[in-house]
Amino acid sequence: MAAIYPFRALRPPRERVAEVAAVPYDVVSTEEARALAEGNPSSFLHVSRPEIDLPAGADLYADETYAKAAENFDRLRREAPLEEEREPSLYLYRLVMGEHTQTGVAACVSVDEYDQDLIRKHEKTRPDKENDRTRHVLELRAQTGPVFLTYRPDRRIDALVEAETKGEPLYDFEAADGVRHTVWRAPAPEQLVRCFGEVPMLYIADGHHRAASASRARAALKGQNPSHTGEEEYNRFLAVVFPADQMQILPYNRVVKDLGGLSPEEFLAAVGERFRLDEDANPRGPGQPGHYHMYLGGRWRGLTLKDGANDSADPVAALDVSVLQDNLLDPVLGIRDVRTDKRIDFVGGIRGTEELVRLVDSGRAAVAFALYRTSVEDLLRVSDAGGIMPPKSTWFEPKLRDGVLIHTI
Repeated sequence: MAAIYPFRALRPPRERVAEVAAVPYDVVSTEEARALAEGNPSSFLHVSRPEIDLPAGADLYADETYAKAAENFDRLRREAPLEEEREPSLYLYRLVMGEHTQTGVAACVSVDEYDQDLIRKHEKTRPDKENDRTRHVLELRAQTGPVFLTYRPDRRIDALVEAETKGEPLYDFEAADGVRHTVWRAPAPEQLVRCFGEVPMLYIADGHHRAASASRARAALKGQNPSHTGEEEYNRFLAVVFPADQMQILPYNRVVKDLGGLSPEEFLAAVGERFRLDEDANPRGPGQPGHYHMYLGGRWRGLTLKDGANDSADPVAALDVSVLQDNLLDPVLGIRDVRTDKRIDFVGGIRGTEELVRLVDSGRAAVAFALYRTSVEDLLRVSDAGGIMPPKSTWFEPKLRDGVLIHTI
């Protein structure tokens, strides 16, 4: 079963929500966050990325950084002001980006189900990032941004969501990036709770570190509470749950800083031993799985594996990102572990292949690879097999906003 729980959202007033709402903390650097929040003291980035209000070069993990987050959160609660709902509710959260629309249910989900792998994972988490978000949650006693979950579609839930988004929304605003965010309070949450109770599995799409930090924060608070019952709010974490058939994944492209000591001619020859080379590829990127576009020396080239399509029964090995890693990045460029190798970087598909060209033409990278997007079904298949997706396999777009619906614990 997939348990979802209404919660008493802490949220900004309608007339201030566009000022408060901010991109997720982990999709921007400190410099980008500072620029986005400049001139807007209500931006939630002052809470999620508090180092922007400290001197340049401040330690992201220092005591004063978390103290600044708590200070900024308290100020925002007073001045926005943020107000907590009187009764627990579920919410419907719609994202519209261009012609793409997706509508999910904002709710709390069970930490126990996460710990028991009933909320399936597909990504390894980094201890430093877990430590950071765990401390952030404990200092604020709040989960300020939702985990992005998905599930295999259910027509009953679709019908309920459609019916419950007919009324007047709580929020309806367009963010600076052009994404429209519309939120309703669900008038009949009991029906949604019952229907989700028959959904066999939830899957983390994005937000593994937030989910892991919720589990660790629960363990810490449980240890401090001699009267722990299991019903406390810290036993749940904030999520928005979208049906898989509405999700949109963009490619996650790769750039490499050097050719590993090879000349461009030697590199092309080594690649040509494993891949067929097309000397004239579409600069927008490949149009189907199993195809890769490579930008080198001012030219886009197409690559396809010489041995034909990869038909591995292993759902991880069958992914395009794995094929590129196993047949080019590792054997040709010597990049063994993309998690730790400083020679490789990743560019989310929202930035377009133009960003790959810019990085190579500016000399910041030697070669770039544009991939076809990983499918949502790929993600579900890997998760069901208990596998781990290779790093930077999926870039979900559009993204939710922090500070719109907050779960206090």
